[in-house]
Amino acid sequence: MITVLTGSNSFALHHDLGKFVAQFERDYSDLAIERVDGEEATYERITEAIQGLPFLSSKKLVLLRAPGADKKFAEGIEQVLSDVPATNDIVIVEPKLDKRSSYYKYLKKHTELKEYAQPDENGMAAWLQREAKARLGSISSNDARYLIERVGADQQNLSNELDKLLTYQASVSRATIDLLTEATPQSTIFQLLEAAFAGQAKRALSLYAEQRVLKVEPQQIIAMLAWQLHILAVIKSAGTKSADEIAKDAKMSPYVIRKSQTVARQLSLTILKQQIADLLSIDLRSKRTALDLDEALQHYILVLAT
Repeated sequence: MITVLTGSNSFALHHDLGKFVAQFERDYSDLAIERVDGEEATYERITEAIQGLPFLSSKKLVLLRAPGADKKFAEGIEQVLSDVPATNDIVIVEPKLDKRSSYYKYLKKHTELKEYAQPDENGMAAWLQREAKARLGSISSNDARYLIERVGADQQNLSNELDKLLTYQASVSRATIDLLTEATPQSTIFQLLEAAFAGQAKRALSLYAEQRVLKVEPQQIIAMLAWQLHILAVIKSAGTKSADEIAKDAKMSPYVIRKSQTVARQLSLTILKQQIADLLSIDLRSKRTALDLDEALQHYILVLAT
């Protein structure tokens, strides 16, 4: 059996991988498992692991991490996998695969390829509720969404934060989320833009001040603002396409697209282009002159709010 695990959802990928490895270890012992890092091992080492027979066991499991990093392996994949003994199970972990490559196309056709995509906002919130229940706690749907907005949509990080919250109190609330977690800078920048576009200048400036208290430098804020404006531009340029279609075309998370669609609807493409140009002007001037970036960015935020 040859299995390929790929995709951006590393939490789900490694969760399933861990279960599979644990079961194999129970059936055949840890000595029957061979682990190879494709970014460090030679082509010869990788092929030896795949094609070598088990030792003191009736079966062998070969775990290969990113073997496609070896160009020779990627180009010779058909020959390598054609000589796998029936006693060997092969699991290839390739977090990122270029779907245009012949390597991907061969794996897709000739192996059991499982792709792990990031769940959308609804899926992530539902997952948090299931996880909280499985860990003998609870979190409401609204509070699950709030936690995602506050700390980001990375599933591994959300799992860690949920553990911390449930250890403090079995029933997770917005109050305990505020008490025990820190808002990610990227998440707060979105909230800053959201407030500015809603005309809430005071709140937008307050969120900017929070970033500076957290020692986020003005240049970092410019980079995060630029990224958020880029997302809005992608959405505006996509016309009537759905969030899933936009995410697929732009290679972004559907959650990120859905989260930004409401803000995008409030803007015309002409105004958005001007806002991007103004931010670019601030960035360029900061590199050529003795510009007070804090003052320039706060003025920029006020303009957004009007």
